[in-house]
Amino acid sequence: MEKRKNNAVVSDRTASVVRKTGETDIKIKINLDGSGFANVDTGIGFFDHMLISFAKHGLFDLDVKVDGDLEVDCHHTIEDTGIVLGTAIKEALGDKKQIKRYGSVILPMDETLIMCALDLSGRPYLIFDAEFTTDRVGYFDTEMVKEFFYAISYTSGMNLHIKQLAGSNNHHIIEGMFKAFAKALDSATVKDVRIKDLLSTKGSLA
Repeated sequence: MEKRKNNAVVSDRTASVVRKTGETDIKIKINLDGSGFANVDTGIGFFDHMLISFAKHGLFDLDVKVDGDLEVDCHHTIEDTGIVLGTAIKEALGDKKQIKRYGSVILPMDETLIMCALDLSGRPYLIFDAEFTTDRVGYFDTEMVKEFFYAISYTSGMNLHIKQLAGSNNHHIIEGMFKAFAKALDSATVKDVRIKDLLSTKGSLA
């Protein structure tokens, strides 16, 4: 049964969010209980590749359509997509009853090793530790990786830690981060029948 909340349509663990500003027009739909299917068009090829990897490795169904002011640069498109994706994740989680809440992974990708740990506590925080040796991968500015995850963490209410443990290839480092985030989020959003309500001693994840 559908309901509307904060410009989102929510049904079970699926949410559709639309956000339009003078800089971007974004539509995102996510199903936390999907199979990894993705339909993504942001106008930035490498960013599309990263979001498709996120969906595939998190087993989320994801639809993303972004029209951004790429004639300026990629900043608004990437940051605003993070804002909308974080909002969609929060809305799709609903009341958070029975979810495991925590997720973590150490993910290898060739020479790269990435740690990602997160808590769906409702209290946003980002710790991001990585070094890039090039300004861009394709038409994606590497400084935007942190901004993207910052936007997700704050709009979803997520405590998020991402750390580069090893790696020299910037493509591998960024892709490892998106995949590690996907695996950690998948673990945190899984429902456990042993959890009868919320996994919180204070009875709240907000």
